[in-house]
Amino acid sequence: MIMSSDYYETLEINRHAPDAEIKRAYRRLALKFHPSCRETGSVERFSQLGEAYDVLSDPQKKATYDKFGEEGLKGGIPPEFGSSGAWSSKYEYHGNPDQTFRQFFGGDNPFADFFTNDAPLQFGGLQQVVVKTQDCHIERDLHLSLDDLFHGCTKKIKISRRVMNEDGCTSSIKDKILNIHVEPGWKEGTRVVFSKEGDQGPNSIPADIVFIVRQKSHPLFVRQQSDLIYKAQISLEMALTGFSVDVETLDGRLLTIPINDIVHPAYKKVVTGEGMPLSQNPSQRGHLIITFEVQFPEKLSAERKQLIKHALNFKF
Repeated sequence: MIMSSDYYETLEINRHAPDAEIKRAYRRLALKFHPSCRETGSVERFSQLGEAYDVLSDPQKKATYDKFGEEGLKGGIPPEFGSSGAWSSKYEYHGNPDQTFRQFFGGDNPFADFFTNDAPLQFGGLQQVVVKTQDCHIERDLHLSLDDLFHGCTKKIKISRRVMNEDGCTSSIKDKILNIHVEPGWKEGTRVVFSKEGDQGPNSIPADIVFIVRQKSHPLFVRQQSDLIYKAQISLEMALTGFSVDVETLDGRLLTIPINDIVHPAYKKVVTGEGMPLSQNPSQRGHLIITFEVQFPEKLSAERKQLIKHALNFKF
């Protein structure tokens, strides 16, 4: 069968080229022969490329063309071959290669895919510059225990994002593991930025992913900046006569802290260097601050009240 043109030759590919190669070939040649390109532009060649891509990118049209050639594609398949399942109506190109070009690249500016902030490509006399914009950053909470923030650790976070395929036109969802190296002494609100790890798109810069540290509550300590607050419950007798407080630290040591002062409502015991590591210098630490909750007796007999009065009226 003699054909007036060969779509595969037009796109400079072989007859077994996969869909991705067809797209790449059209992308390259359509830009090269676009009429706006001063050096290589060709209205006729550009129109031929549009028709060739319109046929070979459509599975039904391509199947008809591969089996019956251009004559069968444009003249219709004989009735005896109708059961083959191939596209059988007469094909006629709409004649608007600009329409094909814009449908391929998307949007009103088909050259947007080929420009970046740093290096705009030049196609002959066409020197249009398109600045890609970055998607808005994505914030996620990173919940960490006080122990994590005291010792430091590494957290592995799995994200799912849209990634562009090799053809540059389609995309798929893929998983990725991000490693977050937590430094000792990080505080609530610390931000960890992974640059351009958001969804990929043909005409945009992927968003940054920002993890924000959120500190979990602890059963023994309350954190204030780099200090740790520990509340001890004591009796009235202990508050007046003295005692010792045992505190197990976050690194597993047991501190025995003597209290020889009178514990009044505003009293605090400060133990230097036993708080959280300083993020700027983890070898240094904040303070451990011990506060006290005094447990008063619910009842006192008349005799005990008298004894207390006598003791409190004693001249020191």
